[in-house]
Amino acid sequence: MKIPVLAGAIAIALLATADTSNAQDRPASPRGEASTQIDGSWIYVDYGRPILRGRTDVFTSGDSYGESVYAGAPVWRAGANQSTRITTEADLMFGDATLPAGEYSVFVDLAGSDAWTLIFSNHTAKAQYRDEDDGLWGAYGYDAAMDVLRVPMNVTETPMSADQFTILFIDVTPDGGTLAMWWENTWATAEFMVGEAG
Repeated sequence: MKIPVLAGAIAIALLATADTSNAQDRPASPRGEASTQIDGSWIYVDYGRPILRGRTDVFTSGDSYGESVYAGAPVWRAGANQSTRITTEADLMFGDATLPAGEYSVFVDLAGSDAWTLIFSNHTAKAQYRDEDDGLWGAYGYDAAMDVLRVPMNVTETPMSADQFTILFIDVTPDGGTLAMWWENTWATAEFMVGEAG
């Protein structure tokens, strides 16, 4: 009678250990995807999702605003690790400027707590930090000469805090929507329409 009980206890312990090791193998900033489909065309963003892990004032303030998330790069990678990428099957119109259908890297210029600029770039992305191809890892090596489009974002504070950085599409209609970014108490948005500027 004691052997089956002991065997059961060992099996439970092994399962618990396996679950723990799997949890420990999770990346510190898991990959995420924001996606929507408008009039049959997909738009999706692949990005790293950093977690606050007890940090506060993640973007800092004053003259050092944004420096902590830049981590030595000239702009923010709008996430963590591998460069954030957007793929759109339709032309997107931000104000009177058009982002042609295609795949782009996404960055944000954090000029101040109310002055974010969304950047779509022709920079390619490395899959791994040590890859020897010509792409970027994060925003290291970013060059504004590769910009395709720069879009001012509306930035506000939220009464609640997002622990994990989140990109999402909101207020989507058959004609367009809003690309939103949320981390801690900062909410930044850029509205777009589907189609070319007239």
